[in-house]
Amino acid sequence: MQREDWEREAYGRSASITLDDQKQVIRVLEQSVQGLWEVVNNLSRLKPTKQSKFRVTIFGSGTISHEHPVYVMVRELSAQLTRMGCSIITGGGQGLMEAANEGTSLGKPLSQPRSMGMRVHLPFNQEDNSFATRVYEHGTFFSRLHHFVLLSEAFIIVPGGIGTVLELSMVWQLLQARKMEQTPLILIGSMWTELMEWARRHMLKPDFILANPNDLSLPRCVETADEAAAIVRQHHKLWRQASHAKRVA
Repeated sequence: MQREDWEREAYGRSASITLDDQKQVIRVLEQSVQGLWEVVNNLSRLKPTKQSKFRVTIFGSGTISHEHPVYVMVRELSAQLTRMGCSIITGGGQGLMEAANEGTSLGKPLSQPRSMGMRVHLPFNQEDNSFATRVYEHGTFFSRLHHFVLLSEAFIIVPGGIGTVLELSMVWQLLQARKMEQTPLILIGSMWTELMEWARRHMLKPDFILANPNDLSLPRCVETADEAAAIVRQHHKLWRQASHAKRVA
C-alpha cells in the first residue's frame, strides 16, 4: 500500500468505530502500529553530530564475582581506557559490567569520570551498579541496543552469556551491512576465538557458503586486555585527529 493510500484510509474517515466491531478495531490497530513504525524508522535516521567524548562500550557477563581474574582484567582494562581519555559504557548491571564501570574510578580517581550504564527492564530484580555515574533504563532490548550504537565509537566484548552473544551479533551485523563503519569490534578471550573458528568452519564450506569471508574478519579476536587497548588507542588517535581537523576547518 502506498503511503498516500494508507494516510487516506487511516485518516480520511471520521466515523467512530465501536469496540464490538472486532474487524474494524483490528484494522485500526494494525494501521496505528504501522504508523508508529514509520515514525520510529524516520527518527532513527537522525544521528548525533561528532561526539565530544570517545566512548567505548564493554559488553560482558553480569554473573562474574569481584574476586574472579576476569573481573580484575576488565576493571584494569577500563581504567587503562579511561586514562587514555575514553568514556566507558556498559549494560549497567553487575559482574563484568560493574567491573568496567568501576575501572573508570581507578583511571581518574581525582575527578568525576564519565561512566554510563544502559539498563533494561527485566521481570526480576536487578542489583544496582553503583559505579555508573549516569544510568539510562530502557523498556526494551531493541531501544537499548540502538542507544549503544548511537553513542559508541568502539565495542569490546569480554566473556559473557546469551545477552553478550546478542550484543556481539548486533554490532557485527551492523558492520557487515555497512550501517556502521570504522568502528572496532574487539573480542577478548578464547571463547570468542572458538566462536569465530566455528563460524568459519560452518559458514565458509566450499559447497555451502553462507557468508562473505571478509565479513568474518570484522570482529578482531585478541587474548589480552593490553591487545584490546592497543587497538582502541589507534582508533582514538585517528578520532582525535579528525576532531581537531574539524575544529580548525
